[in-house]
Amino acid sequence: MKCKNKGEREREIKMRMKNIFVFTSSGTFLLLLIIILFHGPTKAANDHQKAGKGSRRDRLYIVYMGSAAASSTTSDDDISSLRDDCAQLLSSVVTRKPNAVVHTYKHGFSGFAARLSDEEARSIASKPGVVSVFLDPILKLHTTHSWDFLKYQTAIKIDSNLNSNNYDAVDGVSLATADGSDTIIGILDTGIWPESESFNDKDMGPIPSRWKGTCMKSDDFSSSNCNRKLIGARFYSTPESDGTVEIDSPRDTLGHGSHVAGTAAGTAVPDASYYGVAAGTAIGGSPGSRIAMYKVCSEAGCRGSDILAAFDDAIADGVDVLSLSLGSASGFEPELSNDPIAIGAFHAVEQGITVVCSAGNDGPYPGTVVNAAPWILTVGATTIDRDFESDVVLGGGKVVKGRGINFSELEKSPVYPLIYSVSARKANANEHSARYCEENSMEAEKIKGKIVLCDSGDYSREGQIDTVKSLGGVGVIFQVDNPGVVARTYAEFPATVLSFKDGQEILSYINSTRNPVATVQPTVTVMKYKPAPTVVYFSARGPASGTRNILKPDIAAPGVNILAPWLGNDSSVALEGKDPPLYNVLSGTSMSCPHVSGIAATVKAQNLAWSPSAIRSAIITTASQTDNLGAPITTDKNSTATPYDYGAGEVTTTGPLQPGLVYETGTVDYLNYLCYYGYNISQIKTISKTVPKEFACPKDSNADYISNINYPSIAISNLNGKASKNVTRTVTNVAGDGEIIFTATVDAPSGLTVKVIPDKLQFSKNNQKLTYQVVFSPTTSSPKEDMFGSVTWTNAKYKVRSPFVLDV
Repeated sequence: MKCKNKGEREREIKMRMKNIFVFTSSGTFLLLLIIILFHGPTKAANDHQKAGKGSRRDRLYIVYMGSAAASSTTSDDDISSLRDDCAQLLSSVVTRKPNAVVHTYKHGFSGFAARLSDEEARSIASKPGVVSVFLDPILKLHTTHSWDFLKYQTAIKIDSNLNSNNYDAVDGVSLATADGSDTIIGILDTGIWPESESFNDKDMGPIPSRWKGTCMKSDDFSSSNCNRKLIGARFYSTPESDGTVEIDSPRDTLGHGSHVAGTAAGTAVPDASYYGVAAGTAIGGSPGSRIAMYKVCSEAGCRGSDILAAFDDAIADGVDVLSLSLGSASGFEPELSNDPIAIGAFHAVEQGITVVCSAGNDGPYPGTVVNAAPWILTVGATTIDRDFESDVVLGGGKVVKGRGINFSELEKSPVYPLIYSVSARKANANEHSARYCEENSMEAEKIKGKIVLCDSGDYSREGQIDTVKSLGGVGVIFQVDNPGVVARTYAEFPATVLSFKDGQEILSYINSTRNPVATVQPTVTVMKYKPAPTVVYFSARGPASGTRNILKPDIAAPGVNILAPWLGNDSSVALEGKDPPLYNVLSGTSMSCPHVSGIAATVKAQNLAWSPSAIRSAIITTASQTDNLGAPITTDKNSTATPYDYGAGEVTTTGPLQPGLVYETGTVDYLNYLCYYGYNISQIKTISKTVPKEFACPKDSNADYISNINYPSIAISNLNGKASKNVTRTVTNVAGDGEIIFTATVDAPSGLTVKVIPDKLQFSKNNQKLTYQVVFSPTTSSPKEDMFGSVTWTNAKYKVRSPFVLDV
């Protein structure tokens, strides 16, 4: 086994352990987006809470020991010693506690996960070769027409002769190629429903010979469930402290993993819908790619130790792209050395694997983005040009537009009595409870047979519906301050959501009419909805909490009302008397992440030699910043979106295939990031296997220097006074045109002068690298707010845009 080490006797890594937040929410566990809730704290979380700080009770710890392969500066003797060190650590743990070790990491990185006392964990943390020891965190999930919409967001004219194997799917876009079947997308999630038509392997060629993965068996999953599309399925069954196992099969029992997998790489399936809603062709971003599922999440959450085990296996299996629609809660992001996603992603990228992660669902507040390490492609969420409309028709025929998914069987004409919930208030109930249709707040005789107007907030509305139904109400109209853009599903019950302004119009009608009546119409799918895209309220925002010198999120993609595969036996989302749906509509950055994963796989298929950073650059620099009205993209509250909202903008599907120039973030960039983050050279040599012999951390390393990492966007923090800030970037010519000239244009806000030196780049051959400098000079000594703009390199064919952010 490739363990780390005892070697380098003089250096010891003594990074102190820090407890990582375990996600619970005193009664609710946020699963898919903001809609589907699981009640009650998880057992795993309770185990952590009961153990408490300094407990003598064993808890699950992760022991991280850096790269599995030594760096180029490590001698053969040290390599042997490093492996001996890991073996000795493992042996000592197993000797004391035969069943303590639950995972060993040996392919992309070294270490293990084991049940240890706090004292044992502290002791191990002081051993040579140990980078960090930390409690196993419980992370959370960040919970189709979308591809059609993205097709028309591309502003760049694509060469029609790019690849003769490109094809347009039914209602689809130019996405995958025949050669794309050799790209493999690994997905860390809740498992997969292999029987879905989205995962059929019709017309797919043989499985790539480089694939080393497996299809694990269980009581409800056999090797025959895998095929030439679904080529791998693993699950990770870390036992709880009492011996129970949350995960015992690769099969999806929650739906999230199947939805994500279908969005990333599902085969084209015509006539897919959720009982007729969102009807069309369901297709993944790279339908020719293969899928490998790594089931690391259950209803209880996603264990960090399992996530690391999945990264370790995926590196050995041979995936090209890894997609993770999960992460920590905003405000509880672990330190870099204790972050299982950042650690696993670092080593995956070292092995040439592009890692794409969701930004999180804790927006719209600033500083909420997670998964913000610079080697991760971080994805926010936007809307598409499709809406699910459920209108209210008042007496007299006036129509008030609402949003929601319901299959109302009410009469289409307004014949049902209409009442404001406050008018049905019980004598002993307060007005607030009645306004919000809370339990025991309204008189049944005043509600029975009527449609009820209720106030509502951002919390679940199912309880309000249950209250109205229990009193004999036949429908609900919710009025909210910000109705948002997410269409919630209310099944057969006639319910819809509209703005407070429109609600007040309905209330005025109620108050001015002797016998007010209304009806709630069933949902209709509205196409070409405008404006779109908009940045949705739940999408996590920058700047990143760890450093403001890397712009996060990187990009945005469709994450609202996305149709994709679902469980074939989920009666909980089925309409009464109907078979369970094979496709479902969900929202969240969980849904936006696989859109970008699919595009990354497509870019990889076209450019097999490209590094993960080149693929990321192609996606970032070809993003769109305009909506389908030709105006700047806004948030769903109508304010102009900034790079903190959506990074470089909305992803395009074909632009990344011909980016013109790419920013390659090299090994030294990432090592410098570790230096600037506070690691010393000894620690870095343990973490990375690609440390050049001559590498040393700069003497004056600090976080401000992170701005000079060769990233496709620019972020500068602590802009004070009129002092200029300089950054340097290097671009690689991938235009394929040999000699070519690019000219710089700058979009800068008032109060800032931006100079690009030189302002022309003249390339003489393909793959040539040229360097330029950007000088930012404030024209006022006290800027009052952050500044946003862009530097764009253009010629007649290409437009390579890098957004910038200056934080004051």
